[in-house]
Amino acid sequence: MPVLFRNNSHSSLVPFISLAALLIFPLQGAAQIGNSGVEGTTGSKIVEMVRTTNEPRIDGILEADEWARAAVVTDMHQMNPVEYGEPSQKTEIFLLYSDNALYVAARMYEDDPSLIRANVRRQGQGLPNDDTFNIVLDPYFDRRNGYIFEINANGVRVEGLYQNVSGVDRNWTGIWQAKSNIDEQGWTTEIRIPYQSLSFNPDNTQWGINFRRTIRRNSEEIAWISRNRLINPSIAGTISNMTGLQQGVGLDVVPYFLARREKKFGIPGSQEDSFEPQLDMFYKITPQLNAALTLNTDFSATEVDDRVVNLSRFNLFFPERRDFFTRDADIFSFGRIGSGTVFGQEGNDAIPNSAAQNGRPFFSRTIGLSPTGSPIDLNAGVKVSGREGNWNLGSLVVNQGKDDAIGLDAQTVFVGRAAYNVLQESQVGVIATAGDTRSDRDNSLVGADFRYRNSRLPGGKAVEGEVWYMQSDSDAFTGNQNGAWGLGVSAPNSNGWRGGYAYKRIENDFNPALGFVNQRGIEDHALDFGYKHFFAPGGTLRSVYGGFDSYRNSNLNTGALISEVVDVRMNANNNANDLVNIALVRQRENLSRNFTIYRASDGSRTIVIPPGDYEFSRVEAGISSSGQRKLAGSVNISKGDYYDGEQFQRSVNVTWQPIPGYNFQTRYSENAIELPQGDFTVRQISLTSMINFTADVVWSNRIQYDNVSEGMGINSRLWWIQQPGREMYIVLNWGLQDADRDNEFHSVSNDLTFKYNYTLRF
Repeated sequence: MPVLFRNNSHSSLVPFISLAALLIFPLQGAAQIGNSGVEGTTGSKIVEMVRTTNEPRIDGILEADEWARAAVVTDMHQMNPVEYGEPSQKTEIFLLYSDNALYVAARMYEDDPSLIRANVRRQGQGLPNDDTFNIVLDPYFDRRNGYIFEINANGVRVEGLYQNVSGVDRNWTGIWQAKSNIDEQGWTTEIRIPYQSLSFNPDNTQWGINFRRTIRRNSEEIAWISRNRLINPSIAGTISNMTGLQQGVGLDVVPYFLARREKKFGIPGSQEDSFEPQLDMFYKITPQLNAALTLNTDFSATEVDDRVVNLSRFNLFFPERRDFFTRDADIFSFGRIGSGTVFGQEGNDAIPNSAAQNGRPFFSRTIGLSPTGSPIDLNAGVKVSGREGNWNLGSLVVNQGKDDAIGLDAQTVFVGRAAYNVLQESQVGVIATAGDTRSDRDNSLVGADFRYRNSRLPGGKAVEGEVWYMQSDSDAFTGNQNGAWGLGVSAPNSNGWRGGYAYKRIENDFNPALGFVNQRGIEDHALDFGYKHFFAPGGTLRSVYGGFDSYRNSNLNTGALISEVVDVRMNANNNANDLVNIALVRQRENLSRNFTIYRASDGSRTIVIPPGDYEFSRVEAGISSSGQRKLAGSVNISKGDYYDGEQFQRSVNVTWQPIPGYNFQTRYSENAIELPQGDFTVRQISLTSMINFTADVVWSNRIQYDNVSEGMGINSRLWWIQQPGREMYIVLNWGLQDADRDNEFHSVSNDLTFKYNYTLRF
């Protein structure tokens, strides 16, 4: 097995390790602020719920008569910057429940209400720079899974689904109601979460719950229960007396009306008009098991991907955004593959994102999208997912329409997943897939995984680990090296020492047709460690982090290195959440064949790097200002060697929020590469505007351009939420290209779509 670290004439890592020691070890002896006590033990705080038959009106205004009998939570503490410290502002939380819904209200006191940050007005938009109130729910009371509901002072709702305990899938959407109001005492919010939007065990009268408030002006986080400056389903209190909960029939019927006009310029008679109905149905077989049916599915209203120019040798990975696939997506996750970095915010930056995702047994973007990324309609899809006792269950059957562009007939595919809860926070599971959406060949896969987690170590520390194995059977690969396996261990701590190691092996013939593989016949090693220190309050700095990241990818058959990255990085942020970072990166690439790194869109020029063993290094630096400001942004630069030449990268991101509800963003990146074979520069520009007429009426526009394809994409999207579950979209996509590079763009294609859905709940 190849070693990850070595010291020879060709690759010396000693200077990097030495610098890591200089950056990190001096912090070890410093006092760690805010670790005098540890909360968050299961059941450490319990609230007995109060049933109401007089359901509160959700208008954001706390009426005394509506909440007079509510259970009250006031024992909040500071989570950041000083864990278990006294909050600077008082918070009161009120809890009620009825036969049909959970009700939560909160008053966030603020000495000066003019300092409340409430810039975001678009429903579903992230709230990283606004004052917020969060609810974490664990309806199964298993400390492994759950939901997060977040709201700001404008009443903007954001929700997510916890994956692997600590990760959150923000692409999940649920139907719930919330309103907020700013007054002379601060701001208030009222929230209604219908049981129809949740999965839970009706035999459990106790649920896990937690609360967090963020005061953005001083980057203060306040929590009911926290551990190691974190909250998630494993770190939660308890609400009891949750009895007699009703979900009605448990049926959601969502009809859609779709009208579209498509046109390809330069092709006579290519304009096509279509009027199509679509139907989604969601049925709770039990309060814990959900069935979903989609017919004649169209995903044209889904947000567009960011335009990316790929200068690596391997395919890139894009996240799933489509609602049908994001529902209960956590159940289909496997072996912590695709978790990205080993331990979160200051994770292993040496691992390319596509490498972290490599080997996923199920990647839903293989369904309904052609190899070029063009949408393919789904004739029908059925999904059953949920939990039954200690079992986590998911199955998916989809019939994908034919793809005339590549001459592919309609395909039917299957995915099945089952995992069983063991120990306190761990799982053991299996997965199976069958079918191939991109060919007529037979394909199947089976796999098993074990995921371990213990977040109850002394001092609030945690440890995670995983081991997994898969095997595929594919007509496209006839060899017998069709397996893949991996293991890992990490200490995902938000303060003090952290670290992790992961190993992955993908054999030559491993082919999960419904998954994601961008390299075969390889094995990966990833190792990282770091230390984060929080300073005492009152100073300029909030925290500083120093870490060492490494990644090595080698050929499974010969042991020859394919790629290696080692970096030492340090970042620091102040109490306003401004961030500065610097890194030294050493990279090695071993090319076994020609690597075409650049090809002009008009075919006039191609730059090829010949086979060879290349080693080069660079310096990276960046600074970003807190997004709570009206004018915010970031600047990043990178300079150093690149193969046999040099590279200089720079990027600028500027966001302007002149008044709440109006957001304008510009992103520009430039990558100038000089090689003996030729020089070239990659430029990417993105212009985005978002106008929020109200929190429920949003007009967004995005223009993206890159000088490699000389293509420009325009996306304009008007979104009206009549009420949660009833939405209208008008979406315009326009593609242009400057094929002859004369700085005159010509239209290539466009499409205009009108889509309306209306959720009926029974």
